[in-house]
Amino acid sequence: MSKREILFVEAIREALREEMRRDEAVFLMGEDLRIWGAPLGQTKGIWDEFGDKRVLDTPISEMGFIGAGAGAAALGSRPVVELMFIDFFGIAGEQIFNQAPKLRYMFGGRMKVPMVIRTLIGAGMSAAAHHSSSAYSIIAHMPGWKCVIPSNPYDAKGLLKTAIRDDDPVMYFEHKMLLNTKGEAPEEEYTIPLGEAAIKREGEDATVVALAWMVHKALKAADTLSEEGINIEVIDPRTIVPLDKKTIINSVKKTGRLVVVDEDHERCGLSAELSAIVAEEAFDSLKAPIKRVATPTVPIPFSPVLEDAVIPNEDRIIKAVKEVTSYKASK
Repeated sequence: MSKREILFVEAIREALREEMRRDEAVFLMGEDLRIWGAPLGQTKGIWDEFGDKRVLDTPISEMGFIGAGAGAAALGSRPVVELMFIDFFGIAGEQIFNQAPKLRYMFGGRMKVPMVIRTLIGAGMSAAAHHSSSAYSIIAHMPGWKCVIPSNPYDAKGLLKTAIRDDDPVMYFEHKMLLNTKGEAPEEEYTIPLGEAAIKREGEDATVVALAWMVHKALKAADTLSEEGINIEVIDPRTIVPLDKKTIINSVKKTGRLVVVDEDHERCGLSAELSAIVAEEAFDSLKAPIKRVATPTVPIPFSPVLEDAVIPNEDRIIKAVKEVTSYKASK
């Protein structure tokens, strides 16, 4: 495949265009898609090619357009619905919790709901408590949803194409701090299977599992730690439903230590779930207690100083890794 660098946001646009050209059943729906190209330009220019019938600007009613998306999917279309920020999921709670993920089950598999909801997550832009959470754990908790969380342009494009082709509802999370980051993504056709983690860096001293923006922070922490002779293995799950448990467990069996870095809230978050999985399935391999580096269970502050204080950073990751690699059990 050819090598070229594109922005994360460009990878999203390419995936949408390619799938809309490939399958006429694919259409976009949400707020401000035509003029603004979604909140941060993810769909900019797509209306120019496909027009009003394939790019639908909706009223400000998440309940309405997400419900319409679920209905359209049940009747054979493949809608890609824009939920501006994950913080707004509660407005469409009935459609997200009770309709889209349960219809296939309740109809005995005879009905498919191939809908993708794209939504923004994450802090870092001082967007305050209503626009800065990373509540993927809540969606992952609900049976029926698949959850995709890319960390780079290559994964963003390949996973979105796979999500659009999937016959189940998929929530696709885009971290706002990654949209203008660059990375390799070939022009040629490719997809990435759901449920396959990526080992971003190999190491033998500790396993660090991280998602989205936290992957980049973990890799920076790994560079600093390597200068001190500590080599960590960084794993990006890429999707949390389905979850590639095998890659994570095999890594922990090799390193004997686990640090989970999670921008979602610590209480009942993904960091707790991953810790429980490893404790249940690789306990005998652990040489130290599992450490979590997550966001405290507080609303994300508007103040840049306070926002920086609650979001996981390289220093906290380094501290956690040093704690697990220096741990000595008391007799």
